[in-house]
Amino acid sequence: MTTSVSFVRVVACALLFGGLQACLGIPRPAVLPDPLTPIEHVTLGTTYYAQGLKDKAALEYQTALRQRHEFVPALVGLGNLSFERGALEEAEGYYRRALATAPNHTSANNNLAVVYLMQGQRIDEAEQLARRALEQAGPMRPYVLDTMAKIYMLKGEYVEARAVLEEAVSIAPPDDELLLKQLRQSQHELVGGNKQLL
Repeated sequence: MTTSVSFVRVVACALLFGGLQACLGIPRPAVLPDPLTPIEHVTLGTTYYAQGLKDKAALEYQTALRQRHEFVPALVGLGNLSFERGALEEAEGYYRRALATAPNHTSANNNLAVVYLMQGQRIDEAEQLARRALEQAGPMRPYVLDTMAKIYMLKGEYVEARAVLEEAVSIAPPDDELLLKQLRQSQHELVGGNKQLL
C-alpha cells in the first residue's frame, strides 16, 4: 500500500511540476532544424579540410550523412580523411560505399585505385577503377593519369607509363604546384624504375 501511495505522489508531483513549468513560461529546450543542406555541410567540411581542421571537416561530412544517408560527396570526404591518416581499410570502405551509390564517380574510382596501389594488391581492379575514372575525369584527368602511370610502372609497362605521364604534365594547371610536384615525383620514379628511358 505504501508503495502505491509513493508512486501516486511521484506521478502527481511530476504532473504538477510540468503544469507549473507551462504556467510560469519556463522555456523548454527547443530542437531547431539544421539550416544547412547536406551539400552545404560538405562544402563547409571541404573548407575546414583545406584549413587543416580535419576533425571539424569529419564532423561536417558525418552531419551530411545523417541528413542524407549514402551521400557520395560526404563518403568521399571521409574516405580522403581516412586515407590521409593511413587508415586504408577504412578509406576503402568509404570509397566502396560511394561507388555502390555512384559507380562512375571519378574521385571515388581514382581514390580506391590509389588505396589498392598503396596496399600493393588488386592491381588489375585498380586499373579498371582508374580507367572508369578516366571516362569522366574532366579536371581530375591529370590526377587519374598519374594513378594510371603508377599502375603501369607496377606492371612493368614503362612505355605506357611514360605516355600517360607526358599527357598529365601537358594538361596539368600551371598554378597547381602540388600536382606538378606529384607528377615530377612520378617521372622520377619512372626513370628510376626503368633505366632504358634515360
